[in-house]
Amino acid sequence: MKRPDFFTQKNGSKAKLPFSKKEYENRLTKIRTLMSDNNLDMIILTSMHNIAYYTGFIYCSFGRSYGCVITERNITTISANIDASQPWRRSHCDNVIYTDWKRDNFLKAIVSIIDRDEPPKNIGIEYDHVTLDMKEKFKSLFSFSKFSDVGKNLMKLRMIKSDEEIDIIKNGARIADIGAEEIVKHIKVGASELEIATVGRDKMEFEIAKTYPDAEYMDTWVWFQSGINTDGAHNPKTFRKLKSGDILSLNTFPMISGYYTALERTLFLNEIDDASLKAWEANVKVHKRGLELIKPGIKCSEICKELNELFVQLGYLQYRTFGYGHSFGMLSHFYGREVGLELREDIHTVLEPNMVISMEPMIMIPEGKPGAGGYREHDILVIKEKGAENISRFPFGPEHNIIKG
Repeated sequence: MKRPDFFTQKNGSKAKLPFSKKEYENRLTKIRTLMSDNNLDMIILTSMHNIAYYTGFIYCSFGRSYGCVITERNITTISANIDASQPWRRSHCDNVIYTDWKRDNFLKAIVSIIDRDEPPKNIGIEYDHVTLDMKEKFKSLFSFSKFSDVGKNLMKLRMIKSDEEIDIIKNGARIADIGAEEIVKHIKVGASELEIATVGRDKMEFEIAKTYPDAEYMDTWVWFQSGINTDGAHNPKTFRKLKSGDILSLNTFPMISGYYTALERTLFLNEIDDASLKAWEANVKVHKRGLELIKPGIKCSEICKELNELFVQLGYLQYRTFGYGHSFGMLSHFYGREVGLELREDIHTVLEPNMVISMEPMIMIPEGKPGAGGYREHDILVIKEKGAENISRFPFGPEHNIIKG
């Protein structure tokens, strides 16, 4: 029996996607304008976030290659046979499935869908995602083609959010608040980080399902950290059990069809010492000023400069650990944050209406020093024509978040 290197299969019916047909058409229009402006015959997307953004399909690679080929006429995803027809059902476009029987069937599938009589002269790929090995294979496959990077330009296209995107991001922020409210109910001496995080995650997932009954549910999570575990913003939860006087960090991350939102809050359990209160209040003061600064027309670097100066006045700049915020959208912030939209000293992007960005100052005081622990607050803002809308509602600061339990 001869088994195919690749094939098509439409098993079932197209699923309801998170965005309208018009939304996906608008995205394709923009990327094809980019192709025309840069004389590109074809773009091969390989990253999870860009494939999801332009097609609706979120892949799980397990070491396999995935792609999306965009030409001036067609858009097609390339997926592994292990996923069967799910990539076709969960996208607005065509799909080709490659098999595992031979090495590099992924590449053969790409060739099969190129809708030109001659090899493409100019091909765009994502330099920030394609491995050196895959890049060499592309060059071997298209030996007469010239390759150029489209990764940075695609990120720029994604910085300005559509109304449909903002709606889903706002719902994500609302659900992050719901997760936080549930978590606070379960904070008590003797409870573990794991069990507290679990109730928050479950609450959010069911709220996502209630709001978006046709969605796929994946990768919603909670980081709930205590004591020394608060020193890193992305430290996983553990089975550490809470003690009275602990510094706590609450982090809720709902994901709706690939769109992440986040809420982060510093809390204390039952009591707080003077040094910790001073550090917390300093970070809250910077957070409040940061929220005031976010508005259209200001550069990311200008926000950083003023907040750094405030931290110097307060005596805590040396404890700052990372940037003041970043863009939110498709698969942010693990897999695909728009890297040109970050609140860092070396980013000079000017904020514009319909950008979505976080304000999230953090300081970390090492163990053994007064006030030891990691302090951070995190809100998400939508830039408007005038000012910005804070879509995070859960309160922050010592007056709200010294939890009795």
